[in-house]
Amino acid sequence: MSIFKKKINEFPAPYTCKNAVKKGGLETKLSMALMGFGNIVHGQIIKGLLYLAIEIAYIVFMAVNGIGFIGGLRTLGTVKQQEVWDEAKQIYLYTKGDQSVLILLYGVTTILLTILMILVWRGALKSAYKAECLQKKGMHVNTFAEDLKSLLHENLYRLFMTPPTAFIFVFTVLPLVFMICMAFTNYSRIGNHLMLFDWVGLDNFKTLFDSGSILGSTFWSVLGWTIVWAFFATFSNYIFGMILSLLINRKGTRAKGFWRFCFVLSCAVPMFVSLLIMRTMLQPEGAINVLLRNIGLNASDASLPFFTDTTWARVTVIIINIWVGVPYTLLQLTGVLQNIPEELYEAAKVDGANAFQTFTKITLPYMLYVTTPYLIVTFTGNVNNFNVIYLLSGGDPVTNLSSTAGKTDLLVTWLYKLTIDKQYYNIGAVIGIMTFIILAIGALFTYRNSKSYKEEGGF
Repeated sequence: MSIFKKKINEFPAPYTCKNAVKKGGLETKLSMALMGFGNIVHGQIIKGLLYLAIEIAYIVFMAVNGIGFIGGLRTLGTVKQQEVWDEAKQIYLYTKGDQSVLILLYGVTTILLTILMILVWRGALKSAYKAECLQKKGMHVNTFAEDLKSLLHENLYRLFMTPPTAFIFVFTVLPLVFMICMAFTNYSRIGNHLMLFDWVGLDNFKTLFDSGSILGSTFWSVLGWTIVWAFFATFSNYIFGMILSLLINRKGTRAKGFWRFCFVLSCAVPMFVSLLIMRTMLQPEGAINVLLRNIGLNASDASLPFFTDTTWARVTVIIINIWVGVPYTLLQLTGVLQNIPEELYEAAKVDGANAFQTFTKITLPYMLYVTTPYLIVTFTGNVNNFNVIYLLSGGDPVTNLSSTAGKTDLLVTWLYKLTIDKQYYNIGAVIGIMTFIILAIGALFTYRNSKSYKEEGGF
């Protein structure tokens, strides 16, 4: 069965744009061109004037700047910055040229404002049609003051949800669309396209997917390691945290609080501090290598290649991630185990189930049922686990000097290096899109597998 189910509208609303166009009166249909006209006719003067003011403001904005902003998206600017010698001052002066970043940003913002305006227009049309229907039925039509009062009662959710929605629109949707558009440009230090750049279509995607190019081979290598890392970092923490929680919560374990305290103590130290300390200790001249030399396990001039060998570095970051991540999993699963009904275990014992059957049929299905959202969030976080990789290994080791990524770099740390260090903003945008796709596929895969397991497990 598909996880996507068709939405069933149990309470159909008669006040729709379709009904307004087909069944609405003249004043309602005029509201399609003159927003708020229907509300004014039916006594909602202030509300109608507000709709009309919004429409006028949008038209003025589009006439003054909006059309120019959208038109600029076609070329993203054509005037280059010029260097002119000033004889009087005996210096070079720079004339102002087009800035493609601002042109793209203003154009995308104008398009999103137009979409928002369409939504407001639909709301105005439905509001006019609703006022018309209520008046025809002899029912009361709310005044502006009554509409404001309703925001504290039946429409309280709109009052509380509007500010967060606005912030999401400005700080999430707008940057996301801007980044997606950037992936189809040549905005990069390559060719000196930092001030003025053009549309290049799918060229960036072709470059990234071409395993024969340096960027392409690096992408596939980093992508493979990112998937391996996310899998092991997620399920190693989950499995070890499960084992610890089962051992501590078993009836025969004494001083349960003391053992929990020992493992959870690391949570009291900020993670970045722990990672930096471990990075220092694992250096060639760090505490661990010096200790191994002093006790004779290493030669006097030898060091374990924690961050200089590919295999060692990858195993090291996974083990350190287990150390910093298991306490959180332990806390999660301890709460789950303590809430499993004891009657289930007693019934299983009466039926003759052994410890393994009890675990696979009761404990594990219950834990997966409760912690599936946690697994999805953990997998997503590990794909984007910037702190552990960047603060611990820095992406090292770098075995290919022509490559822009190390052997422990994830897509997110490679993206950081490409954009901040190399200024390859277009390739960074493509990697951001690919990271989002991987997260979506991984979350869907984890959800569907856990759902299938719960259904088959019979819990």
